[in-house]
Amino acid sequence: MSNSLKNQYDSIIFDLDGTLWDSTANVALAWQDAVNKVDYLQVDMTQALVRSITGMTYDAIFDKLFPDLNDAQRTEVKAHCSESELRILHAKGGDLYPRLEETLQDLSTRYKLYIVSNCQCGYIELFLDLNNLHAYFLGHQCYGTKGRPKADNIRDVVGDHGLKAPVYVGDTMGDYHAATQAGVPFIFADYGFGKVSEGMVATISTIADLKTLL
Repeated sequence: MSNSLKNQYDSIIFDLDGTLWDSTANVALAWQDAVNKVDYLQVDMTQALVRSITGMTYDAIFDKLFPDLNDAQRTEVKAHCSESELRILHAKGGDLYPRLEETLQDLSTRYKLYIVSNCQCGYIELFLDLNNLHAYFLGHQCYGTKGRPKADNIRDVVGDHGLKAPVYVGDTMGDYHAATQAGVPFIFADYGFGKVSEGMVATISTIADLKTLL
């Protein structure tokens, strides 16, 4: 891994799921609890299924998972999943990637740090609250706030905080496309849920790699 990216950026914008933590096991539990509340679905909400849609916008997830439901049913299931997800994650949390806090502590002395995710409202706040990580981040944005694509949310963070040379760290092609559309260079976290074969400025195999890369 090259050190050529040092001193090139003033800020780092992170994806959340698959980049900073893995909450898919407990999200699967939460969504199973949610779908059990309706009588028109019989589905096993496995961790593998949750991982397969991680990174999509919250609305698109339910369009893909339940294409045969009508709009009212899909809205009901999404509401149950949203409530159950935040409730169960608040109790059980997720798995932070190794050396996350020490990495954030190091990076925050040299860069402004932010999070942009396709999650629902309250999810980033829950992640920060549960893990006592508020001190390392100067702001965040998510799909749930305005219902806008990730590229727009990256642009908002860049504009709202006056960032001059940001870089985005994520783990899926969706992250890559969003960063590219926003005009922000992309670092691929290959330990996450997706595959990106080209276009990144660097690839990391652990979150701690950022300490030497940047």
